[in-house]
Amino acid sequence: MKVPKMILLVLFLALCTIILLIMLQPEYFYGIEYDVRVINGFTNNSSLPLVIWCVSDYGDLGGRALQEGDDFSWRLKTNLWGTTRYMCTMKWDEKRKKFDAFMVPRDTHRCSPLRMCSWLVREDGFYFSNDGINWKKDFSWS
Repeated sequence: MKVPKMILLVLFLALCTIILLIMLQPEYFYGIEYDVRVINGFTNNSSLPLVIWCVSDYGDLGGRALQEGDDFSWRLKTNLWGTTRYMCTMKWDEKRKKFDAFMVPRDTHRCSPLRMCSWLVREDGFYFSNDGINWKKDFSWS
């Protein structure tokens, strides 16, 4: 069965275009990197740490006990399907809260342009920042 030369040429050009795009902009094919940080922003809780445990589809990041001012951070790379998600469980005294520390549909735009997603956990709730300076309350413990 003969394949017309025109079809072979189109396939060759398509392959060359894909290879060129991968070389010039690999983050669009291999994922975009983000830095995620969770900070214990409690005041006067030196005897009672903020306990954090984070997981994703890619594995368990483990748990940490954060004293006042301590942080837990990691770098992630989004997947090609746009389903990257990191969920954390927070515990402080009798309070517990599960929240998405990162999820593609919500965070790819709001964590830009620095690709930084920071969370400050306080007595009254969870605050978000994409620059580590300006904080906005995202939700409460309850």
